[in-house]
Parts: sequence; structure tokens; C-alpha cells
Amino acid sequence: MKFITLVFIAFVLSSLAPTKAVVVKVEGEEEKVACIVTDLRVCLLAVQAGSQPSMQCCGKLKEQYSCLCGYLKIPSFSQYVSSGKAQKVLTACGIPIPKC
Repeated sequence: MKFITLVFIAFVLSSLAPTKAVVVKVEGEEEKVACIVTDLRVCLLAVQAGSQPSMQCCGKLKEQYSCLCGYLKIPSFSQYVSSGKAQKVLTACGIPIPKC
């Protein structure tokens, strides 16, 4: 039930909320990374079950690391982003827990 609810919430919020672009410099060039919460749906199973995250999940989390604090400000997402299982997923991916 929580999984379906989270997918629905992610879909609704991503369609309503504007995306925030973060500029990342790569060897003198600029590359824009957009905060799109639905890109993190590849991590839902790992976050809900506390299982090992996939390489795709870790890649998306690393790509959207600068967005995690913003997701924590959205009440319907904060419970998933700040959960103990979510922190285990970040740790398994080698990503530091954000200090927001």
C-alpha cells in the first residue's frame, strides 16, 4: 500500500512542482542536472524493503544528491527520504547522509 501511495504522490508532485536546476561544473564546462523526484522511483523497493540498492538507484541518488534537502521539505516525501531504510540505501551507495 505504501509503495502505491508513494508512486502516486511522486507522480502528482512531479507534475505540479517546477523542477529546480542545479549547475554542476565538469572540467570547465557546465552541465545542468534537474531535480526530478520520479527519477528516484528506481530506489523505491530498496527504501521500502531495506534491501540492497541497484546500480541505477545509486547512480540516480548521486546525480540528485543536491536535491535531497529539497525533497525533505516536502512533507509527503520527507518520511521516505529521512527514514532509517533510506539512510541505509544512501550508505550502501557510498553517499553521505545530507545535513539539511
